[in-house]
Amino acid sequence: MGSEVDKRVLDPEHDAAALKALTHPLRIRLLGLLRQDGPATASELAVRTGEPSASTSYHLRVLAKYAFVAEAEHRDRRERRWRAVHLVTSWNNKAMDATPESRAFVSFARRRQIEHLETSLVRHEADVAAGRLGQEWLEPSGITDRMLRLTPESLAELWQVLDRKVEELTTRDAVDPRAVQVILLSAGVPLAPYTPPPGEDAAVPADTS
Repeated sequence: MGSEVDKRVLDPEHDAAALKALTHPLRIRLLGLLRQDGPATASELAVRTGEPSASTSYHLRVLAKYAFVAEAEHRDRRERRWRAVHLVTSWNNKAMDATPESRAFVSFARRRQIEHLETSLVRHEADVAAGRLGQEWLEPSGITDRMLRLTPESLAELWQVLDRKVEELTTRDAVDPRAVQVILLSAGVPLAPYTPPPGEDAAVPADTS
């Protein structure tokens, strides 16, 4: 993987068509499957998504047009295999606030990430129940929704520390046969202080009992 994660960095000024291409739910799903499980054919992806192979083939070609996927090594000459070109798609949030289209893409992408978390949780629970994952995975796995009070600088530093630690651990475990795929979805979503609407009493009501 190298010293840095292979990223496709989107720029709204130059990637308007690519942004639009990625706002199709099936294309996002196909790209995610290729990144998660490796190269596949349109027919294999059709089985996994429940879509016609003609549809998966078309949407793979669209992803290839904008360099999200490319042809992979073929097992035979009968059907084209596809691979993801990058491990992640990244963007600058400030830059993405430039146009309504790019803001819409960020909103779309974030909601697809939440859906990915839900499907991954269902798969994780099924893997544990069926014995496909050992008991040693139960304790370290989980989801947290901690509420922190941070400055913008501290939140940026937290992302940097997380990125460095992820890179360190994945490099260390790359050749360990016990390692499995772990879905890590992280969110740092600041919320403005609550402001009561006009007419609402912000004070705690007195106890009249």
